[in-house]
Amino acid sequence: MLEGASIICFAHDWEGDPTSKTHIMRILSKKNRILWVNSIAMRRPSASRRDLRRILFKVRRAFAGSREVEPNIFVTNPLVLPLPGLALAEKLNAALLTALLRRLSRRLGLERPILWTFLPNVNRILGRLRERMVIYHCVDEYSAFTGVPREALIRMERDLVGRADLVITSGERLRDERRRLNANTHFVSHGVDIDHFARAVDPATNIPEDIRRIPRPIVGFFGLLADWVDIDTFRAIAQARPNWSVVLIGKTATDVDSLRGIPNLHLLGQKAYSTLPGYCRAFNVGIIPFRVNDLTVRANPLKLREYLAAGLPVVSTPLPEVVRYDGLVRLASTPDEFIRSVEAAIADRSEIEKRRRLEAMRPEGWIARVEEISDLITSRLDAVKTGVE
Repeated sequence: MLEGASIICFAHDWEGDPTSKTHIMRILSKKNRILWVNSIAMRRPSASRRDLRRILFKVRRAFAGSREVEPNIFVTNPLVLPLPGLALAEKLNAALLTALLRRLSRRLGLERPILWTFLPNVNRILGRLRERMVIYHCVDEYSAFTGVPREALIRMERDLVGRADLVITSGERLRDERRRLNANTHFVSHGVDIDHFARAVDPATNIPEDIRRIPRPIVGFFGLLADWVDIDTFRAIAQARPNWSVVLIGKTATDVDSLRGIPNLHLLGQKAYSTLPGYCRAFNVGIIPFRVNDLTVRANPLKLREYLAAGLPVVSTPLPEVVRYDGLVRLASTPDEFIRSVEAAIADRSEIEKRRRLEAMRPEGWIARVEEISDLITSRLDAVKTGVE
């Protein structure tokens, strides 16, 4: 396991739900010192109230300074111009970020840090922080997100990939595409917080009140309700099987008006990560109805392993990183196929199968994944140090 290193990590906002980035850095923080840089703009804001509120929130947090959120993890909130793709703004943002990170590195004692970015738009600060190594950890096809400046992000990412000492991807397709630009590109799949989600099979785990009263069987989903989620499949399942309950847990970032008013479809909103095992305990089946597009065919949904670690039968769109779990997961491409597969999954909810799914996830915990990543880092550091390529 990597130890004794200083790490500057560019990722999403620390305050969001735990993702692969959070799990990896929490494990590394046991033996390394980490400066977590909250998200910098990948899209230009609109005139919407939501974006204006976010800008004001970002400004207030920037002036609040950095803070230690957990032992050895310090979070800073950079103030940057949300104008990706505009050369002048990119140059100014790079200068502002460099000045901030140099100052914080001196204050926190971060010497010759590893610059570890999960974002593609930090290419302009490479070489400015006396970093000993640059890692690009690619977990999404960022240029495929709605509302981002696609060509600008492709340009920035290509530059970053070409200059990184090590590229890690969470999907095989992401690896194959980036390896064309950097031979030191490796695939490391996502892990799972096994102990957390395994609580769903424990009879002592509390089922939250708002789902306890919902009739079973429950077809469940948790995660961001975004435009890559096939909302129509939820509606089709609920309408075709009025004796089932469809329960959706998560923040809404797309139009879900077509789901409202369906008596057996329940939008429960975003819930704390700590409560998810209780909700999984109430689910009879976990589903992943993603649209198939440039974004999702490269995605590796965390919730797949989380559902399985909770012992749940899973029905999912046949994405490449899901198909690898064929035998543990039922695959469905249309609403009708989802309905038939969910029906079979409900009938197959035995204690033996529940335990089989949970045990299949034991080797895929986050500690094992971080050890795999650490081996790649130390090997690459040794190669850079000795000049061996």
